[in-house]
Amino acid sequence: MKNWIIRLLEQRWVLWSLFIVNFLGTIYGFYWYKNQLMDTSPRILDIFVPDSPTASGFFTLVLLGYLCSRRSPLLEAFASITLFKYGIWAVVMIIWEGWLDPLPFTEALSWQHWMLMFSHFGMAMEGLLFVPFYTYRRREIQIVAAWTLLNDLMDYGLDLHPWLTAALEVYDDWVGLFTVLLSFTSILLFSALSMLESSRRRKNESLLSSAGK
Repeated sequence: MKNWIIRLLEQRWVLWSLFIVNFLGTIYGFYWYKNQLMDTSPRILDIFVPDSPTASGFFTLVLLGYLCSRRSPLLEAFASITLFKYGIWAVVMIIWEGWLDPLPFTEALSWQHWMLMFSHFGMAMEGLLFVPFYTYRRREIQIVAAWTLLNDLMDYGLDLHPWLTAALEVYDDWVGLFTVLLSFTSILLFSALSMLESSRRRKNESLLSSAGK
């Protein structure tokens, strides 16, 4: 089963499909943040505002690199860790919001909620599915870890985190704690996965040679 998935992910049409989906999702994600970006001051802080679209943007670049027979360990590290973190984060926040609503859970969530849950869960799965192909090591993970934790500090220290609904805003401190714990979980998870024995890592050129042709 695992080998079948790996062979599937090596297919050029699969990479192109994922590239298009992630590219369009990234554009939509930045559009979704437009009001918060315009409300953020000074402008330099805008780099800390969009979370999910930044993650999917990194992964879009990773996919483009694979299609062009190029790899970037740093981009792979940024993409995998942040895809997983923000994918899981969004799913948990939406479920939490639905649970707090006085209406029954299935009535509390609109089709947009379900669409966002599905797409963000897909983000997290993308980060995991491509683990056999990643080439990053400790240095790249350390860089991404520093950025991820800095982003959390800015999000919950300067209130730059994604706008929460009124029901969730009451639990802002708990959301912040959950986010930091999720950051550490994501960093440790992909650190462990990156230390798999080289015989179990796809460090050869099979993906590049098949995708880049």
